[in-house]
Amino acid sequence: MSKENRDYMQQFSIKDLENYTGVKAHTIRIWEHRYGLLKPERTDSNIRKYSDDELKALLNISILNNRGHKISEIAKMNDAKIFELIEGYSSADQNDDSVIATLKLSMLNFDEKLFNDIIDLRIATQGLEHTFINVMVPFLREIGVLWLTNTICPAQEHFISNLIRQKIYAQIDKYGMREPKKDSPTYVFYLPEMEFHELSLLMLSHIFRTRGFKTIFLGQSVPIDDLLQVHLRVGDVQFVSIFTSQPASTLLPSYLGKLTETFRETNCTFHFSGYVLKDKKPTVLGLFNYYTDLHAMLSLVNP
Repeated sequence: MSKENRDYMQQFSIKDLENYTGVKAHTIRIWEHRYGLLKPERTDSNIRKYSDDELKALLNISILNNRGHKISEIAKMNDAKIFELIEGYSSADQNDDSVIATLKLSMLNFDEKLFNDIIDLRIATQGLEHTFINVMVPFLREIGVLWLTNTICPAQEHFISNLIRQKIYAQIDKYGMREPKKDSPTYVFYLPEMEFHELSLLMLSHIFRTRGFKTIFLGQSVPIDDLLQVHLRVGDVQFVSIFTSQPASTLLPSYLGKLTETFRETNCTFHFSGYVLKDKKPTVLGLFNYYTDLHAMLSLVNP
């Protein structure tokens, strides 16, 4: 790669590499010193700076290492051999950690084929629901950490989110509209205003529908007044939402207070989960139920 191109590439700290690959910084230093696997540049103050290519290389190395290849063995491989092995593993059944590591590689390289190869196989053998809960949700959680630490760029997050969304919509189209169970409650799936992380909510709605429940999917950034309109037209419903970033922690009490005031005289119930609520279990006037994660929310349809 030319110097001009390198100047435009993102640079990473050793902590970024640890966040992205799961390989501890201490181990990375040992691999550099003993095997010469990475050759970072150093700042005037002797701080390591890694290139995009070195991050990709380390991610490949970590995938192979997790698959049982010794570091001394990997160090002797050329790029072609490493890529051959990675491609082979993407077409074979893998444990969840290896799958997630490979998905990170597909995100880093904007590699749609690699993503499709590994996810399509998982869906074909284990189904979308199992794949989403056991692979995609942990993967999305790790993306959130990478986003918060500025290790990935917005384009990478959008790229992988859209690929996941396509997989969910493909399954929704495959199942089509099915007659819900008789006397099924109606579940309304929505995100609060300024909340746009809808993948888990979309998947949850799909799971509820496949179980035979009536569902209404409202999606992103829904005002409370719109929720009231649903109640007025449909009747008492079960609202389901996931608070990933909104409402902000400081605004959460007022948000719950407004919901309480609006729905106090109804028999509607709100079921919440998400990062914003990770340390909170709201029980205001019995309107709200809190679930620790997606697994827990499925107790609504898997009693």
